[in-house]
Amino acid sequence: MGYNLIMKIRRSELIKEKARKLRSYGKTYSEIIRDLGLSIPKSTLSSWCNDVVLPVWYQEKVNRLNAKNFTKAQKTAWASNKIKRERFLSDLIQKNDHLYKKIKDKDILKMLLAMLYLGEGSKWKSHRGLMLGSSDPDIIKLYMRLLYLCYGIGSKDLKCYICYRADQNINKLHRYWSHTTLIPLENFYSSKPDPRTIGKKTMKKNYMGVCVLTCGGTHIQLELEEIPRIILKGL
Repeated sequence: MGYNLIMKIRRSELIKEKARKLRSYGKTYSEIIRDLGLSIPKSTLSSWCNDVVLPVWYQEKVNRLNAKNFTKAQKTAWASNKIKRERFLSDLIQKNDHLYKKIKDKDILKMLLAMLYLGEGSKWKSHRGLMLGSSDPDIIKLYMRLLYLCYGIGSKDLKCYICYRADQNINKLHRYWSHTTLIPLENFYSSKPDPRTIGKKTMKKNYMGVCVLTCGGTHIQLELEEIPRIILKGL
C-alpha cells in the first residue's frame, strides 16, 4: 500500500474520529461541518455518528434551533409577500389612476356618496337625518368631502360622537377625530364606553374608536337611499 494512500486513510479516520467526538458534545451536523472546515455530506456524517450517544439536552437544543429557523423562514416569507403585495397594489393604482378624472360631474359624485351611505350610513326607518360611522379615517374623510361637494355641508355643520372601548381615553379620541375631521371640539357629544368591553384590553393597534357623524337633512338621507335603487333599475 502506497504512502500517500496510507496517509489519506489515516486522515479520513482522524476526521471521522473528530466528527464523532463533536457529535458526542451535542453538535449538529451543520456545526460539525463548520468546525471541521470541510465539505462533508450530512449523509456521511450520519453514517459515521449513527451510534454516538448524544447529551440528554440535545433534543431541547434541536427544538430551539427548529423554532429559530422557522421564525427566520416566516420573516423571509413575510418580506417576500410584502414586496409582492406592494407591486400588486402599485399595478392596481396605475391601472385605475385615470378614474379621478371622471369624477368632475356632480351626479357621479352624488352616486359615489349614495353608495358609501348605502354601506355605512343609518337608514331612514331607524334614524331621521344623516348619520354615518366608521373607524377608518379615510372613509370618514371621503364621506365629508362628498357631502361638501354634493350638498355644501361642511365640517362645522356636523356633529360627532365617538363609540369607544372602556380602556380608551375619550378626551384623546376627541382630539384625534377633531384633528382628522376639522370638526370643532364643541361639536362633539359626550359618550360612554361600550360596557361589554369593561375589563377587556383593546388588542387592535391604533384603534381610535368609531367616529359617528350626524347632521340634519332627512330629505338628503332619503335621496341618498333612493339613488342606488334608481341605478339598480337601469342595470
